[in-house]
Amino acid sequence: MPDRVADYLTEAVSALGVTHIFGVDGANIEDLYDAIFEAGGHPAGIVAKHEFSAATMADGYARSTGGLGVVAATSGGGAMNLVAGLAESYTSRVPVLALVGQPPTSLEGHGAFQDSSGLAESIDATALFTTVSRYCARVTDPAELREQFAAAVAAAQEGGPAVLLLPKDVQQQAMPDAATTPVTTAPPATPATTSIDSIAEELAAARRTGKVVIIAGDQVARDNARAELAELVTALDASIGLAPDAKDVYANTGPGYCGVAGSMGHAELLEALTSANACLLVGTRLPVTARAGLESVIADLPLLSIGALAPYPAALHVTGSDLAATISDLLTRLDDTPAAAPAPTADLTPMPVPGAAGPGLRYRTVVEAIQRELPSGADIFADAGNTGASVVHYLRVPEDGRFVVALGMGGMGYAFGAGIGSAFARHDAADGPHRTIVIAGDGAFYMHGMELHTAVEHDLPITFVVFNNNAHAMCVTREQLYYRDRYSFNRFRPAHLGAGIAAMFPDLPAHTVDDPDDLTEALRASFAATGPSFLEILCDPDEIPPFLPFLSTIDAARSTP
Repeated sequence: MPDRVADYLTEAVSALGVTHIFGVDGANIEDLYDAIFEAGGHPAGIVAKHEFSAATMADGYARSTGGLGVVAATSGGGAMNLVAGLAESYTSRVPVLALVGQPPTSLEGHGAFQDSSGLAESIDATALFTTVSRYCARVTDPAELREQFAAAVAAAQEGGPAVLLLPKDVQQQAMPDAATTPVTTAPPATPATTSIDSIAEELAAARRTGKVVIIAGDQVARDNARAELAELVTALDASIGLAPDAKDVYANTGPGYCGVAGSMGHAELLEALTSANACLLVGTRLPVTARAGLESVIADLPLLSIGALAPYPAALHVTGSDLAATISDLLTRLDDTPAAAPAPTADLTPMPVPGAAGPGLRYRTVVEAIQRELPSGADIFADAGNTGASVVHYLRVPEDGRFVVALGMGGMGYAFGAGIGSAFARHDAADGPHRTIVIAGDGAFYMHGMELHTAVEHDLPITFVVFNNNAHAMCVTREQLYYRDRYSFNRFRPAHLGAGIAAMFPDLPAHTVDDPDDLTEALRASFAATGPSFLEILCDPDEIPPFLPFLSTIDAARSTP
C-alpha cells in the first residue's frame, strides 16, 4: 500500500498506463515529484519551462496515444498558467488530468502565499478550474481520494480535462486502507441503439437515388475509429471530407477523399455536397471553422450525425461515446449490397490566393516541399494562424502519422508543447519510431517556442519549422482587410531566429532558409537529425493565406464599384 497520498497518485496514474507526467515543479507540488522519484520513473516526470506548455504536452500526449494525459503544477501563478492549455483540451474534448498543488489547508484564508482556497477574498481555484474542466474537486480528506480520483479519470475519459486540487499537507498525509474507502463508479451510458436505425434508413434512402457525403471529425482519432470509418466510406460508396483538426482520420489519398471542410477547405467537398442526397457527420459538431462556406448547401440536405455531442447545425443525431462501436453498429444495419469502390482521389484544387511580391518564400512552396520530404510516420503539430491555415489546406498527412491543429481555443504556441508531449509517447511506439514535426509562426515561437529546451534536454526526435515573417501575420492581414490598412501594431523588428537558436544550443542542427533553392536540402537535413532540429523559413508578412474569410472579403471588395 502506498505510504502517502502523493505515492498513491503516482501509482494510480501509472496503473492507467500513463508513461509520463508533464509539469513544472514548485513548493506545493514537490511531494508529487518526490513520489515520482521514489517510483523509479514509472511514470517519468518531465519538467517543462512553462505550465501552459506542460498542459499542452499532456494534451498532445493524449491525442497521440488515445489515452489520458497528465499534467502537474504548483499553486499560484503555476496553477493560473494551466488555464489556457486546459481550455484547449476542454473545447477539443481531450482527456487530461491536472494535479494542482495548493497551500496547506491550515493556512487557507489566513494569508498563505498563493492562497486560492476562495476564503478571505482569495481567488477560488475550484470555481476557476470548474469552468475549464469536466470535473474539479479540492481534496481535503485522503479517505475520499480514491473516489475523487476515479471520478476525475472517468470524467476526463468522457472527453476533456479533470482537475484535482491538492493541498500540500494532504499530499503528505498517509493514504488509508482501500477497504475503508469504497469507490463508486458511474453506470455506463446507455447506448442509443434504437435511434441508429433512423440513421441507417436515411442513408439507405439517399444511396438509392444518389450519393452520401461524410464529414469526419477528431473524435474518430480519439476513439481510434479510423478503420471503421474507412469501412463505412466503402460500404456507402461515400465521398468524404475532414474537419480541419481531423486530417489524420482518413487517408488523404484514399478513395472518395474530397479534402478539408470549412474555412481552409477545398472546392471538391463543396461540389460533392452540392450533388449529394445526404450528409453524415461522424465525430464532429461542425463548428464554424469546419462549416464556413458550406452552410447553404448543408441546409438543403438531410443532415445526419453520430458522435459524442450533437452538432451545432440541426441534425438527426445519435450519441456515440465510442465511435468505433457506433460505426460498427451502423454497418450491421446497412444492407448487404456491395458498394462500388469509390473513385481514387485526384489532386485537390487549391484556393486561389492573391500573388505575393514580398521577401522570402511562399506558403504553398514551403508546405509542398515539407510534404515531399516528410519522413515515414511523421506526426505533424501545426499552430493556428496564417501558417496553420496553409498547412491545413496544402498538406496531405502521411497515413501512418498523426496531425493536430489546435482549433478549440487556437492558443498561439500550442504546437510546441503538444508536439513535445506527443514525441515522448511516439518516438519509440510499438509500430516503430515516429519523428514529430512542429510547424508554427514566429509569433507563436515568441510565446512558447523556448520550450524546445525540453526537447533538447531529452534529445527528442522533433523538428521545429518556424515560418518567420517578423509579424503576427494574421493580425497584419486583418488590419489590411478590415481596418483600411492605416497602421500596424503587429509588424516586428527583424530577428534572426535560426542564428539565435544555433548560438544558444551549439549541438542543435539549426538552419535558416530565404531562398527556395535551399529549401529541400535544409528540410532533408532537419528531418534526418536523430534528435531535435530547428528550421527557420523567411516569408512574407503580407502574403494572404488560403483562408476563406479573407479571400471572400477580397472578392467582395473587388466586386464593389
